Amino acid sequence: MTLANPPTRYQIRLQGHLPNRWAGWFGDVTIGLNADGTTVLTCPAIDQAALYGLLRKVRDTGLTLIAVNQIPSTQEQA
Repeated sequence: MTLANPPTRYQIRLQGHLPNRWAGWFGDVTIGLNADGTTVLTCPAIDQAALYGLLRKVRDTGLTLIAVNQIPSTQEQA
C-alpha cells in the first residue's frame, strides 16, 4: 500500500505586480507585492493536483513565472 504525500505549502514568484482584480480569483492564497517588481503567492498546504490548478491560473494572468518553491513544514525545520 502506498501512502499519499501530505499536502505541502508553496511560494510562487512572478515577474511584475499582480493587479488587484486577480486577488479573489486565486482563493486562499496570500499575495505579496515586492519592491523589486515581483509578486509572491504563498499557498496553504495543497496537494499536487491543486498546485497544478494554481499554476494554470498563474499562466492565465499573463505574468512571467520566476520560481515555485516548496516551504518546509515546521516539523522538517526542527
